[in-house]
Amino acid sequence: MARLAFLGPSGTFTEQALRSLPESDGAELVPCGGSLAVLAAVRDGSAGAGCVPIENSVEGAVPAVLDGLVADPPLVIVREALVSVSFDLMVRPGTRREDVRTVASHTHGIAQTRGWIAQHLPDAEVLLSTSTSEAAAQVARGEFDAAVASPLAAELNGLEVLAGDVADNAGAVTRFALVARPGPPPAPTGNDRTSIAATTENRPGTLLGLLTELAVRGIDLTRIESRPIKDRHAEYWFHLDCLGHVAEPAMGEALAALHRRCDRVRFLGSYPRAGNGAAPRPTGPAGPLGGTDGFAAAERWLAALRSGTSW
Repeated sequence: MARLAFLGPSGTFTEQALRSLPESDGAELVPCGGSLAVLAAVRDGSAGAGCVPIENSVEGAVPAVLDGLVADPPLVIVREALVSVSFDLMVRPGTRREDVRTVASHTHGIAQTRGWIAQHLPDAEVLLSTSTSEAAAQVARGEFDAAVASPLAAELNGLEVLAGDVADNAGAVTRFALVARPGPPPAPTGNDRTSIAATTENRPGTLLGLLTELAVRGIDLTRIESRPIKDRHAEYWFHLDCLGHVAEPAMGEALAALHRRCDRVRFLGSYPRAGNGAAPRPTGPAGPLGGTDGFAAAERWLAALRSGTSW
């Protein structure tokens, strides 16, 4: 039986995301106390893969996960999942709103409900927990008065929902990544995402040069984010998400070009994009090389030149 780690305890949005993936069928799901603990379990082999939150549509990327992905030994993303996030305010049975002096949740849970808490619980102290579900468990144990968590967390911990749907932004979505030790990436589907991290020299034009390698090959960059390199002052990892797969000619050559141009490049995986509503990739020419089709044609032409069958 496969062992899959997730940000626990039971009842988190991360568990919900993991259960939506086919890899969870028949697997043993193992809760861990924090995203870095999930990554550590995958690295040391105690879990075959692990699920962590990587990006939220309201608050952006999860910094600890980005930093953890570029640590050693390497890990890669093999699949992603999208989960619509809904938060309730939950308390021990019998607690009234005026009794609430402390409210706890995960960093992103607080970020997505900060306005509601300020308006409805202006005197409450806001505290952080390792996950939304752990915050609910801490309320059940009497450590906090209230938690912002999923409706399932209230049910699992015997709590009473004091207010439902307390998020400041309706329709928030969190993207989760299933990570594993390096191996052959999933086969291309035609609707894939490739994630990388790269570092460059700190001189004028280096970041532009990095991005140009993607642009001239018609590769759609969907996210870029910088994170400081912990042991180097004023140097950064640039985390990039692109549409495409490492097996495709344009993406493969772009990664090779980045390897030549950058100080370091960490391949973080090529994997299917999540969600039925994922927009299809552009099919027309993009950039000077005409996109993926144009790049493949250019490769065939170059091979013919080298073999003497064309000129």
